[in-house]
Amino acid sequence: MVPSLAKGMAVIAHGVRASGIEAELIELVKVRVSQLNGCAFCVQYHLNDARKVGVAPEKLDLLAEWREAGIFSNREAAALAWAERVTLLAQQHIDDDLYAGVSAHFSQEEIALLTTAIGQINFWNRIAAPFRFTPPIPRAVAQV
Repeated sequence: MVPSLAKGMAVIAHGVRASGIEAELIELVKVRVSQLNGCAFCVQYHLNDARKVGVAPEKLDLLAEWREAGIFSNREAAALAWAERVTLLAQQHIDDDLYAGVSAHFSQEEIALLTTAIGQINFWNRIAAPFRFTPPIPRAVAQV
């Protein structure tokens, strides 16, 4: 990665972390987007971060099928739906119902910050996957 770009990405990440949006929610979104994009490095990286900030293991286990799981809050569901549609924008535009759904749980500023986090993880997926970044596997698993 080009150092000046990495520095800029770090500034964006800091802004999202300082935004007041729950760290658990941001990590759920980052894992889900990385699943959609098929980025093994980012999936593992953000699973590790999600565990560190206290995301329930059941939520991580069921994240790929969050709609059917019945364990995600309305705010989490709104964020995940928004993240999927923003990530897959070329497949289906963002309609008024989806926007109303996310607006019911997030302020305009929070939607902008959430969308920035989604855009950033999409960018990282597009760096890590093509350049074959190696997933950060915990030592206990790597030794098996």
